[in-house]
Amino acid sequence: MKRHNILLWAGFVLVLLALVTYIPIFAVFAITRDVPWVNYLLFSAGGVFLLLGLRRAFGHPQIYGGKILGSILAGLSLLLFALFCVGIFYISKAIPASETAVRVGQPAPNFTLANWDGKQVSLSDQLKDNRAVVLIFYRGYW
Repeated sequence: MKRHNILLWAGFVLVLLALVTYIPIFAVFAITRDVPWVNYLLFSAGGVFLLLGLRRAFGHPQIYGGKILGSILAGLSLLLFALFCVGIFYISKAIPASETAVRVGQPAPNFTLANWDGKQVSLSDQLKDNRAVVLIFYRGYW
């Protein structure tokens, strides 16, 4: 009876983890959002496990199974890595710049928002009573 080639499954699971953990976990932090090095490490570890599993399957076919399944998992892993790279290097960089965004030194347009107690307050009303108003813009996650 042939032994299970667990390295193939371990490698594929690492590749899946690398793919699905980027947005919910690593895109939150700037150190891993701008260059997803943790995800690259996970993809690399998954690739190493897959290669070792394929080496086992093809080097000792009488002991270990997984020639067909390992080849399928390795091909699928390469496809997932390629899709991840397209998303990181091409799609995320293709987001157009906002043409209507306020530039540095440009006056802010008038707006009305609710304050801390729910009362509607406009920028023009605040400028009538005060010399200046401090506006803070948050970049968000993009």
